[in-house]
Amino acid sequence: MARFYGRIALLVLLILFSSLPTESAAQVADLPVIPRPKHVVPGSGVFRLRASDKPVIDAPAEIRVRLSDYLKTCGSVPAASDKEKSLSRLNIRLKDTLPGVSSPEGYVLRVSGKGITIEATGEAGLFYGLQTLLSLKEAGTEIPFVEITDEPRFGYRGLMLDVSRHFFGKEVIKKEIDAMARLKLNRLHLHLTDAAGWRIEIEKYPLLTDFAAWRDEALWKKWWAGSRKYLPKGTPGAYGGYFSKEDIRELVRYARTRQITIVPEIELPGHSEEVLTAYPWLSCTHEPYKEADFCAGNEETFHFLEDVLTEVMELFPSEYLHIGGDEAGKASWKDCPLCRRRMEEEHLRDTDELQSYFIRRVQEFVEKKGRKIIGWDEITEGGLSHGATVMTWRGTEGALTAVKQGNNAIMTPGAFCYFDQYQDDPTREPEAIGGYLPLEKVYAYDPVPSGLTPEEAERIKGVQANLWTEYVPTAAHLEYMLYPRLLALSEIAWSPTEGKDYPSFRSKALKALTRLRAAGYRTFDLAKEVGNRTKAVSSEPHLAIGKRVTYAKPYAPQYEAGGGAALTDGKRGGWSYSDGLWQGFIPSGIDVTVDLGKSMAVREISLDFMQVKDPGVFLPEEVTFYVSEDGKRFEKLTSVTHVTDETRPVDYKTYSWVSEDGKPLITRYIRCEAKPHKRGVWLFTDEIIVR
Repeated sequence: MARFYGRIALLVLLILFSSLPTESAAQVADLPVIPRPKHVVPGSGVFRLRASDKPVIDAPAEIRVRLSDYLKTCGSVPAASDKEKSLSRLNIRLKDTLPGVSSPEGYVLRVSGKGITIEATGEAGLFYGLQTLLSLKEAGTEIPFVEITDEPRFGYRGLMLDVSRHFFGKEVIKKEIDAMARLKLNRLHLHLTDAAGWRIEIEKYPLLTDFAAWRDEALWKKWWAGSRKYLPKGTPGAYGGYFSKEDIRELVRYARTRQITIVPEIELPGHSEEVLTAYPWLSCTHEPYKEADFCAGNEETFHFLEDVLTEVMELFPSEYLHIGGDEAGKASWKDCPLCRRRMEEEHLRDTDELQSYFIRRVQEFVEKKGRKIIGWDEITEGGLSHGATVMTWRGTEGALTAVKQGNNAIMTPGAFCYFDQYQDDPTREPEAIGGYLPLEKVYAYDPVPSGLTPEEAERIKGVQANLWTEYVPTAAHLEYMLYPRLLALSEIAWSPTEGKDYPSFRSKALKALTRLRAAGYRTFDLAKEVGNRTKAVSSEPHLAIGKRVTYAKPYAPQYEAGGGAALTDGKRGGWSYSDGLWQGFIPSGIDVTVDLGKSMAVREISLDFMQVKDPGVFLPEEVTFYVSEDGKRFEKLTSVTHVTDETRPVDYKTYSWVSEDGKPLITRYIRCEAKPHKRGVWLFTDEIIVR
């Protein structure tokens, strides 16, 4: 049976070289190309390739072979013979210079009555020009006469796949590489190691794949909430897997043909439970199942990491090596004799500086091997060394710190680039980690923060989507979370900000999804998108808008949602508690009083709450409503109780008092109390509605 990833390529080429009649295309004002090209000059007329048209690739032999190999994966398409070259209507040429193109990834594509030419100054440019040509033909029309001059906005255009939490083998990765190539993405970041499993063969440390790559539960969520145990390879029922060295070499070759560089990530110093259980003497306690962080004071730690990174760098030719650096708890470092001695010897003030020492030492080793490091934005804590590239995920602060110190940054903030979030109504979607990141929000993102100087802005080298897979156990689910949001990310990464137009993009995305599904990809159905929570989109006026609120119990400062005015500002929350519109309270519940300013006739009082179970956001067990004329003596109206259904990962509920006989009561003050779930966890509400 033909490989699945080959089928999309075959489909593409059959479309490109089909001699069957196609739908007529008069004038194409909005080219059906994702990502959107930089500069387009439309012509008048259309062109249709014949089955007899054979491509002429005018480039050095090595490049010609790679492009030919790529075309062969689409089906057998022989290049033109010497006799046929003069008659060819499809020419692909490498040029020394090209007007309007400054990047080797840029190209010029011309379609006229004489034929089609793709010109570029680099191999990648020829490849991307071919992708644009394929997109023009895939639209189901004849190819319009056009001249396109195009090049990317950013040099780093990435996708991160987490293969630790749930392992996806090389055939799955190849399939996603095919889609990335069509979208002109050029970096595949593989998160190869984490607590959930080690996923790459290291010959010097066989327990990493004979033990640390296998666990006793297939679903990460169940494993993390349960035993968190690892199993020897071959144990009946063990879940896991890893890439052999030959697997990696095969993936690297496959990606290279598609102009994609694979960036490996080896997590350190944290997120290393699997390593420290297999090799416990590398932790501070020397006990298995006790630690997540490498011991920073132990020389054996650095010997181990240098051995591992040496084998990794032998497999991956990537300029960059990702070393993680995020969410290290460092709890044991404070009391570890070896870590304390290291801090004394190196004159380090705290564990943040000890982590900085750890990162710098690894960086020096990597740079001696001729490579560079990338780390998550926590590597800025304790001091950032020159030459390190920061991949910022906690907003933009990490990037700002980096570029102002002269370092480079790659943007991947969770609010816009974390594709493990819900992309539509969470009550109708497969369970996700939380949040709400629809296609439109991804498309709206600009990776260059405002306020940077031109020199600082130049240090923003690119943008990346991240798909963490705690809640993504299958390849089908992985693709569902990627598409169509990866289409938007590709346009952010490649296209200029001028000319962005979401309605036009969405229309093209709908067609692109149809083609992806025809090629075997399992995608989100954008045509049936619900969109944001209705109350957030069209809020209604009510009596309490703008009225003063007194808090007997404080809101959490990290979820203030506008502070003291948040609950009467007329703004309703969306699907996510992190959208800046839901106000959070922990752990003692809610007790707030609204002053209407004068006595009013009131028929209804209500508050909305949400439940997102895994991060500990629950619906209240009870909400009580009171009224008062003087703000001192309150009369209880009602208590609304609720029994939490903990099987529902996401839920929304309105708690209200409504006049039973329809007659209003006259009151000035309204008090609302919400008793938290028995666990004493988070409550979130967005507005006190008074009618």
